[in-house]
Amino acid sequence: MKEKIESIRKEYIRAVLDEAHTSADPIRQFEIWFDEAMHSDLPEPHAMTLATVGEQGRPSARVVLLRNVQGGVFSFYSNYLSRKGKQLDLNPFASLSFFWPELERQIRIEGKIVKLDAHTSSAYFASRPRGSQIGAWASPQSEVIPNREFLEEHVAQFTAQFEGKAVDRPEHWGGFGLQADYLEFWQGRESRLHDRIVYQLSNDGIWTRSRLAP
Repeated sequence: MKEKIESIRKEYIRAVLDEAHTSADPIRQFEIWFDEAMHSDLPEPHAMTLATVGEQGRPSARVVLLRNVQGGVFSFYSNYLSRKGKQLDLNPFASLSFFWPELERQIRIEGKIVKLDAHTSSAYFASRPRGSQIGAWASPQSEVIPNREFLEEHVAQFTAQFEGKAVDRPEHWGGFGLQADYLEFWQGRESRLHDRIVYQLSNDGIWTRSRLAP
């Protein structure tokens, strides 16, 4: 295994990144890169790794889907009683990372998590496929279950319960928003001398932009 892993080598040669190639506004810079990812036929450009910290300072990470960016807030949805939901209640700081290998780019975002308001969560829930709506009721996310049949029985139960009517959003399900105060844009370069441009939000609400060593 060691030899197989060490044999993986790639040179990054697609693009460069410097202050002259970035916006002074990191959210606008994110939008530029995200638009390029959207138009590059990537399978799921909105997939991002969400890292949280639980009890005893133990980190946990999983992939979730970005659903909106507005006012510097990056939004996603989940079960509030899931492992991630409980960890965010315990420690409301988190980080996001996007990795687009086809573009030789990644973006790291850090900040504080807030719950989205009920109206926003309900409006998004109403836009989901009905099967996903039923699933939000049926799955006790992150809890141990005895078998697959347990889950399928719950799906059947809630399918019958909501037959012929709209599926309401359960109170335990809704949106989170990460209010960004740190964004780092990474562009792969040759010989691992990558370009890294970082934005940090000061206490007076001003973004500063710097270059980091690779």
